[in-house]
Amino acid sequence: MSTLILFLPPRTRLRAQSRSALADDPGGGYAFVLTADGQTVSRQGHSAAALLPAAATVIAVPAEADIAWKRVDLPRAGRQMRSALAGLLEESLLDDPESLHFAVEPGRVGGDTAWVAITARAALMQHLALLEAAQVFVDRIAPLSVPSEQPQGHFHAAGNAEDQVELRWSHLGGVANLPLDGALTRQLLPDALLQNAVWTATPAVAAQAEQWLGSAVAVTTDEQRALAVIDSPWNLRQFELAQRTRGLRTVRQAFRQFMQPDWRPVRVGLAALLAVQVLGLNLLAWRQNQQLQTSKAALSRTLTDSYPHVRAVLDAPLQMQRETESLRASAGRPGDQDLEALLAAAANAWPAERGPAEALSFEPGRLILPATGWSEAQIAQFRSQLQSEGWQLDSAEDRLTLSRPPAKTSTGTAS
Repeated sequence: MSTLILFLPPRTRLRAQSRSALADDPGGGYAFVLTADGQTVSRQGHSAAALLPAAATVIAVPAEADIAWKRVDLPRAGRQMRSALAGLLEESLLDDPESLHFAVEPGRVGGDTAWVAITARAALMQHLALLEAAQVFVDRIAPLSVPSEQPQGHFHAAGNAEDQVELRWSHLGGVANLPLDGALTRQLLPDALLQNAVWTATPAVAAQAEQWLGSAVAVTTDEQRALAVIDSPWNLRQFELAQRTRGLRTVRQAFRQFMQPDWRPVRVGLAALLAVQVLGLNLLAWRQNQQLQTSKAALSRTLTDSYPHVRAVLDAPLQMQRETESLRASAGRPGDQDLEALLAAAANAWPAERGPAEALSFEPGRLILPATGWSEAQIAQFRSQLQSEGWQLDSAEDRLTLSRPPAKTSTGTAS
C-alpha cells in the first residue's frame, strides 16, 4: 500500500533555527517522499499541494523544532482532556494555551504519566486546510523524533550551512536540538549515555559527526529516516484536529485502517473464513448434485425396468406417466382425461339445489358446462367440492370448465 510522507515547512518565526533540508524551499509547497512498500523510497521531490502524487495513505511530518514535549500526569478528564491539559500546563507555556495544539502519547489515559506533544495549532490547521482543498487528505500527523527509552542521536546540518552541525537528541528525558560547537553538549551527555545510544547522521555531516563522537555512525538520508514514521504509533491529529469524515471519505478511511499492518491477522482470518465458506458451499453443491443424479438414475432404472421397450430416457416421470396412460387406455379403463371421470367428478360435486345440466361440451381432459343461472355462492361451493377431490374449476364467459390441475414435470437428461 503506497504511502505519501509530506514535510511541513517550519514556522516562519523559527526559520533561523534548525530545520530539515527537505522542508527548506522558499518557493513554497511541500517536500515529499513516496513509498510503495514502506521500506524503500519510490519517489521524492518538492511540489505544490495540487500536484502531489496520489497515495493510499498520507502522513504529514511537522518540523522537529516546531514541537515541544512535556511529561505530565494526565488528569482524569475524559472528553475534557484538552481543556484539562491547557489548565495543567498553562504556567509552563510561553504562548497562550488556546493558540496551541496538544497531543497525548499513544495508549495513555487519565491517571497515567505520559508525554504530551505541543505545537502551534493555527499553523497545522492552515496546512490541513490547504491540503484538503487540493484533495490531499492527511491521515496522520507524526513527529520524526519522540522521547524513547533507547537514546537516539541524529546529526544533521543546521539550516543551509553544512559546516554547522546539530544533534537531534531523543531519550527518556525528552527531545532537544543540541549544537556541537562548544562544550555544552559534552557536559549534558555523559560518556556512558553516549555509548548506549543509537547514532545516525545525514551523508553531508557524517564525517564531522564521527569526529565529534569518536566512533562510527550509521549514514541515513532524511528521506530514509522519514520512512520510520509509517510504523510510528504517534498521531498528532487529536482533539480539535481529529479527523471528521463523511460519506465516501468515511469508507476510504475505514478501508485504509483495515489495510494497516496491525489488521493483517484479521484480514488473514477473514480470507481463511471466506475460503472455508466457499469450499463448504462447493462441497454441499457437489453432494446435492450427486444425490440428484442418483435420484435421476433410479427413476430411469424404474422406467426401463417397468417398460423395457423404452430405450431413450428424456424425462423419466413424464415418460412413465405416458406409458401408464397408454396401458390404461389399452385395458379399456377410464382415465382422468376421459369423459367418464369428468362426469363422475361433476356429479359428486353437483349442488343439490341445481337441476340437471342443460348442456355440456367435452374436450380431452376438459368438461365445459354453461354457467347461466349459477350464483356466486353455488360456483364457490362447486369449486370447493371439486378441489377437495383433486380437480379444478375455471369460471369465465358464462361457462364452467372442469379439469385436472396441470401436473408438475421435471427435466431429465438423455442416457
